[in-house]
Amino acid sequence: MAYEEIYRIVELVRAHNKWRRKECINLIASENVTSPLVDMLYMNDGMHRYAEGLPWKRYYQGTRYIDEIEEKTNLALGELFRAKFVDIRPVSGTSANGAAFFSLCERDDTALVAPVYAGSHVSHTKYGILGALGIKEEELPFNPEQMRVDIDASIKRIKEKKPKIIILGGSVILFRQPVKELREVANEVGSYIIYDAAHVLGLIAGKQFQDPLAEGADLVTSSTHKTFPGPQGGVALSNNQEVFKKFRRYIFPVFVSNHHLHRLAATWATTIEMKYFGEEYAKNVIKNAKALASELHSLGFKVLAEKYGFTESHQVVIDVRNLGGGSYVATQLEMCNIITNKNMIPGDTPDKVREPSGLRLGVQEMTRYGCGVSEMKYIAELMEKALIKKVDKESIKNEIIEFRKNFQHVKYTFDIELNNLTEEKLPILI
Repeated sequence: MAYEEIYRIVELVRAHNKWRRKECINLIASENVTSPLVDMLYMNDGMHRYAEGLPWKRYYQGTRYIDEIEEKTNLALGELFRAKFVDIRPVSGTSANGAAFFSLCERDDTALVAPVYAGSHVSHTKYGILGALGIKEEELPFNPEQMRVDIDASIKRIKEKKPKIIILGGSVILFRQPVKELREVANEVGSYIIYDAAHVLGLIAGKQFQDPLAEGADLVTSSTHKTFPGPQGGVALSNNQEVFKKFRRYIFPVFVSNHHLHRLAATWATTIEMKYFGEEYAKNVIKNAKALASELHSLGFKVLAEKYGFTESHQVVIDVRNLGGGSYVATQLEMCNIITNKNMIPGDTPDKVREPSGLRLGVQEMTRYGCGVSEMKYIAELMEKALIKKVDKESIKNEIIEFRKNFQHVKYTFDIELNNLTEEKLPILI
């Protein structure tokens, strides 16, 4: 009986891996695929170990190699993002956000945040960790047609509310955020600017998006597994020593104890991948997002921000109210092996969170599998077949399985024969 249970677990994992990695078109904007090198490095003895504290200043013994790995990971990230201070200990973007908010605010302080329908992550809001910490949420004015923060109205709101923190970035981020434009008024009223780069970190690494630290953000928080194609985890970056000291004081021991050590070497390897391949990768991600958006628009889909070129990131956002709403459309596409997620869009009220009007797409994973502009146009046509022409879903599914046979290998990584990597060549895997 015990073996039957184990076989079932193995069977489910194999089925999941085959379906999601080999037979689907994944368009979820918050996911990516790691390279074989990163996968191999992820599976190491660090998954069993503890290393509370900072490198070389631990509360546990047995960390001499982990210390070096963590230190080198921080140094590589600092070089890539032109950041003086780096902390890889957050285990997620949300834990990085929590430590950022807690370190820079007192209870009942005010935070200015873009509305949820405008793309704020739930952790930025009264429904998430911001609210749990007792920080008051006030909305940044937002222009829904432009899908951007309204700069002039925001300057006025900042002067009026004098927030302790201004939170930019988030879950829907089609265009650059007004860090530079809000820096002067933030200084005037004594506000810190936090930039949540979780979705665009890989584009920043590739120098194809704004550089929030150079533009004046006090702290950048992020996950490490969206456009930045690493293992799941978090990171904080800063050039402001005072802010970073506050953050470091609270990430441990308040928000993180052990920080999942097995991901560190894998994150380091991803950072090196982005150092050498990030620019080409990020350029192609943005090119593909624009191509997908344009083709969807030409096929009759209501793609947001049409007048502004649809997107400057990896994301495309569609209003699908006329097709049955976000939940219905995402379910229909999943039946065809096109994986997306429903999302709130301007016009949605908070009660629409389970049945929102939009669909959020991201092209970074399919770009990493080698898809280009022609494949993006083909994917748009598949979505038209599924949602507008109402073609049989099983036939679309079979077409996608056949299509994916040509896109099985991760690009923008090192051409290393993993079977030849011995213990002598990669001693950290011992």
